Amino acid sequence: MNPHPTPTEVCLVVGAGDATGGAIARRFAREGLHVVASRRRGDLSRLVADIEAAGGSATAVHSDARDEDAVRALVSKAEQIGPITACIFNVGGNVRFPIAETSAQVYRKVWEMCAFAAFLVGREVVEPMRKRGQGTLLFT
Repeated sequence: MNPHPTPTEVCLVVGAGDATGGAIARRFAREGLHVVASRRRGDLSRLVADIEAAGGSATAVHSDARDEDAVRALVSKAEQIGPITACIFNVGGNVRFPIAETSAQVYRKVWEMCAFAAFLVGREVVEPMRKRGQGTLLFT
């Protein structure tokens, strides 16, 4: 992490849930980055309130990382706040199905959520980072 972030540096956390994603968002906020916390469903207001109560800044955006247009809009919104210097892809689900009992339809949904969504987010966020010559993209 940059030891002296500017006030507009942004950390985009895709999959900012109640556990790992929320902890990641709080950590980057403590380092002085503005956090754009995103998830498809669920309440983000508590996470934003926690970050702000600790002296950080955050914006909540509900977005489906499997939707190409939604990912473009999410990255655009984050870039309007400031340059994305870190993007954390933390989308996932706890899917417990024995492989022999898993349908192709269920597997495809898991693949879309984890692999395809990671591709979309990575593709959209890497270009502005490359133009600036800096940025970090992490997949958890």
